[in-house]
Amino acid sequence: MSREFWEERFRSEEFAYGKEPNDFLKDEVQRIPEGRVLALAEGEGRNAVFLAERGYSVVAVDQSEEGLRKATRLADERGVEVELICRDLADFELDEGAYTGIVSIFAHLPKELRARIHRDLQKALLPGGVYLMEAYAPAQLEYGTGGPRDPALLASLEELRSELKGLDLEIAREMEREIHEGRFHRGRSATVQIVARKPV
Repeated sequence: MSREFWEERFRSEEFAYGKEPNDFLKDEVQRIPEGRVLALAEGEGRNAVFLAERGYSVVAVDQSEEGLRKATRLADERGVEVELICRDLADFELDEGAYTGIVSIFAHLPKELRARIHRDLQKALLPGGVYLMEAYAPAQLEYGTGGPRDPALLASLEELRSELKGLDLEIAREMEREIHEGRFHRGRSATVQIVARKPV
């Protein structure tokens, strides 16, 4: 979706997806080693701030200035620091060996870009580092409780397994669950969840 779409969505003072972290991240954060963590398409900062509160050094990337403005506000409210980078992921380079963790929460990208990031992040992770993601699965189109309406932006578990070859999959599942994250993620949903670790 376009930068303009996200600027409009995040312009309100209300947090579109709430201020609390994603449930899957909250449940599995202990799998990420201490150190520097990159949050992709981080929007208003709820997950980055959660990670910073737990002692990680966090870099958050998003294309929306409005989203990052609110991320700054949330970090200030919680008394933590997050490094914010305003950039489209298509123009963002992942530095080699830079992170102990990379987090992608509902970052729905075109297939070619998603595959490139999944290839690049394997170099960006340090040995033992973790990639944690949750995204809507293709079946989400039947629910209409959040996420993009374009099926090209939704990846199956099979596709993700293929893109993440080279990492050890500690969690890899498609599931149905209740999601309540702000105004735009509400109700029964179909998601794919992955925790993948770079071999030591």
